[in-house]
Amino acid sequence: MTISPTELLEIGQDELERGCGDKDSIREEHSVSLRDGSTRAIRSDASAYEGDGSAVSRHIDGIQPVLLTAASSGVAAISACLDSSTRTLSTPSPGLILPSKSSSLSSPALSSNGHETNSSSSSSAPAETVAVVHPQPGTHTRSRQSKGHHHAPIDLLPDHTLLQIFSHLPTNQLCRCARVCRRWYNLAWDPRLWGTVRLTGELLHADRAIRVLTHRLCQDTPNVCLTLETVIVNGCKRLTDRGLHVVAQCCPELRRLEVAGCYNISNDAVFEVVSRCPNLEHLNLSGCSKVTCISLTQEASLQLSPLHGQQISIHFLDMTDCFSLEDEGLRTIASHCPRLTHLYLRRCTRLTDEALRHLALHCPSIRELSLSDCRLVGDFGLREVARLEGCLRYLSVAHCTRITDVGMRYVARYCPRLRYLNARGCEGLTDHGLSHLARSCPKLKSLDVGKCPLVSDSGLEQLAMYCQGLRRVSLRACESVTGRGLKALAANCCELQLLNVQDCEVSPEALRFVRRHCRRCVIEHTNPAFY
Repeated sequence: MTISPTELLEIGQDELERGCGDKDSIREEHSVSLRDGSTRAIRSDASAYEGDGSAVSRHIDGIQPVLLTAASSGVAAISACLDSSTRTLSTPSPGLILPSKSSSLSSPALSSNGHETNSSSSSSAPAETVAVVHPQPGTHTRSRQSKGHHHAPIDLLPDHTLLQIFSHLPTNQLCRCARVCRRWYNLAWDPRLWGTVRLTGELLHADRAIRVLTHRLCQDTPNVCLTLETVIVNGCKRLTDRGLHVVAQCCPELRRLEVAGCYNISNDAVFEVVSRCPNLEHLNLSGCSKVTCISLTQEASLQLSPLHGQQISIHFLDMTDCFSLEDEGLRTIASHCPRLTHLYLRRCTRLTDEALRHLALHCPSIRELSLSDCRLVGDFGLREVARLEGCLRYLSVAHCTRITDVGMRYVARYCPRLRYLNARGCEGLTDHGLSHLARSCPKLKSLDVGKCPLVSDSGLEQLAMYCQGLRRVSLRACESVTGRGLKALAANCCELQLLNVQDCEVSPEALRFVRRHCRRCVIEHTNPAFY
């Protein structure tokens, strides 16, 4: 019985559709049904595909082998002709089985380089099947070889180099690296990489993240993270006292804690941290509106405090937007934190001059103090601040509308090393107060007297004469300032780097004069005629 090429094509396609099973299997059994109902089993072995078998199954690079079936001639006779006329190329793409038209015609096939070649069929075989397989782009026919183990280039780097790379990654990326492989896991959890933990995100479950991280970091030293010195969780609104309790219990070497914007933090959590972390130096509580005090001697905490009576070693404290902070709370903070050098109390609107008296009494080392928008602070408060004398370098009293030349005179007399002064919006400040400041603080570098309508050219001329090291000056919305004062500044303060004259009535000629004499100066203005 003779099988036509069309029937042979159908048989081959049926075999391909049935598939070759698991790609890891090398031996497979396939049945070919002939027209007379007889069935013969053809077993193909990929390891012996070069022999006289009637079918070839090949497994290359983890890709399913392609099965090729030869034509038969005569009744119940199958002869293998693929050894001379069948071409099989290594590729992951499926094969195309094409029947030849006759023994006297040539069958086109693709060579390994993708070009057509003429392959003449044998005269002894009346029909023939040609397997055409598309080669993988950029590859050629490869001989059968065992699979080798390939290393990524980064795996060739030594451990100390990978540790150096990991040291520049943020906390979340470092945790992801730990999931790559066992080697990276061990390297990513090296204690030397975990001096700082930084978590961000409003939706982050910060309490759980801190608990998991500290638990993992405590494996080598049970219950204690000796290497963790900095924890930054700014903006994590879901952080609560539970998270800070974990930090306090597991991080005795903590030196820096930032929880800005975490408004669920209360006094209890802060007490737990400062009492259990004796080395804490930097504390940022800005936006924690529930915090009203930082101490070791609150009545509710006396029995829980192991450090009762000792001082807190904090140097940097930011309590911006702690709206509930009052004079009594600041008095307690000052008495327990005598080492403060940087204190920021912006928009603590309940503070008065009395709070500043305790501050000057207990914290004589303050170098930077911000009281911006503390509208109850006046000249008496500045008199107390002036008692800090030679230590004060930075002072901000912006929008403290009760401050006048009287308070500025105290600052000028007792703080000769002042470098930065922000008095924006202090409408009681005049040229007289500015003159005292210029004569007594010759090292002044930055001055902001914007929205002080009583400051005029006379005050600027005094500044230009005595403070020639000025680098930043803001005169925004100073209605009395004209080109005369600007020319005096430009002529004497050659190091000027920033000049803000927005909403001031100054001529383009005066601005050009400033640009000629202070070539490094950035001029912020609202004059369309100057460009």
